[in-house]
Amino acid sequence: MERIVIDTSALIAAILDEPEKARLVELTEGASLLAPYSLHWEIGNAFSAMFKKGSISPKNAQAALRIYETIPIQFLEVDLGRSLEIAYRRRIYAYDAYMIASTLTHKVPLLTLDNTLKRHAKACGTSVLEI
Repeated sequence: MERIVIDTSALIAAILDEPEKARLVELTEGASLLAPYSLHWEIGNAFSAMFKKGSISPKNAQAALRIYETIPIQFLEVDLGRSLEIAYRRRIYAYDAYMIASTLTHKVPLLTLDNTLKRHAKACGTSVLEI
């Protein structure tokens, strides 16, 4: 079974029925999804940003959250030392470094819609699944 680290952008697109959803489902079908524990907080942060923009209602966010909670994800401990090295070297946020460190530690590809994260992940030697 293929294992994939999935990030917030990919999950949000899937649970909100964004245009990329069909391709995301295709890429993850039969795969084991992995993510650092920080994913929970990133999901919450994404919804709070949408609240600020007025792009989602609390009711729709709660419905999307219920869908998120049904997705089987294996949550990973993160090597903070390695993550900080990546964050420093690439000048990126720790949350992005956690994703990259997880892919490197577990030797699995990353699934993201975030072009900046893709670029940094590839520069660190991570395989990135393309949408």
